[in-house]
Amino acid sequence: MEFSVNHPILFVIAGIVILLVLTQSVFFLVRAWRRAKELGMDTKILRKTVSSSAIFTIAPAVSILVGVLALAGSFGVALPWLRLSIIGSLSYETIAAETTAGFLPEGALDASGFVTVLFVMTFGIAFGLVLVPIFTKSIQKGLKSMEKRDKKWGEIFNTAMFLGMISAFLGYVFCDFTTVFSGETKALIPVLVMAASALIMVACGLLSRLKGMKWMLDYALPFSLVGGMALAIPITAWLG
Repeated sequence: MEFSVNHPILFVIAGIVILLVLTQSVFFLVRAWRRAKELGMDTKILRKTVSSSAIFTIAPAVSILVGVLALAGSFGVALPWLRLSIIGSLSYETIAAETTAGFLPEGALDASGFVTVLFVMTFGIAFGLVLVPIFTKSIQKGLKSMEKRDKKWGEIFNTAMFLGMISAFLGYVFCDFTTVFSGETKALIPVLVMAASALIMVACGLLSRLKGMKWMLDYALPFSLVGGMALAIPITAWLG
């Protein structure tokens, strides 16, 4: 049987896993609703909470959809749909998939290459399942202890950890930048796309300060993602 990244069996497997995740979500939603009623919470407040939460999931869902569409061209629909529908990170998954694919032999993605990409996308993110429940509580206690002793250094430490995470992705953007000095202008494409996305994010932040526009903050991420991808087309045509 010839391998295909969009083979029906892959959709069946992905569908089963995602159905299990959705079932788990519904289970805890029902348990939470029942517990809230036991505590005497008003039904109107519960309905408003559920509806508002459902509405605000649209923003991150759009971002995930963009990621699925971006990866679907190379890896089919089933794999990105599966990985970005459960535990995962849009930025991590795309970089892991594209970097791994870059080390595979040129040509169509065969079964072996497909499994390799799936393994890399899954293996790295799976550590969170183990590390979070074991170390999160002790790390939080350490951070709170540091903030009590010196609030300023506690804030610096938190900022440093965040910047450390961001720098890993910035390295991917600027890794080929030195080739610009030898005339390879295509290395400017990811830099300019990132800058365009950042400007869109800033614009969303400024618009959110206007009266009645606070909702813009919830949709800043998908706007910057979609806008950056859209601008990547003319930027690539110009420099690529």
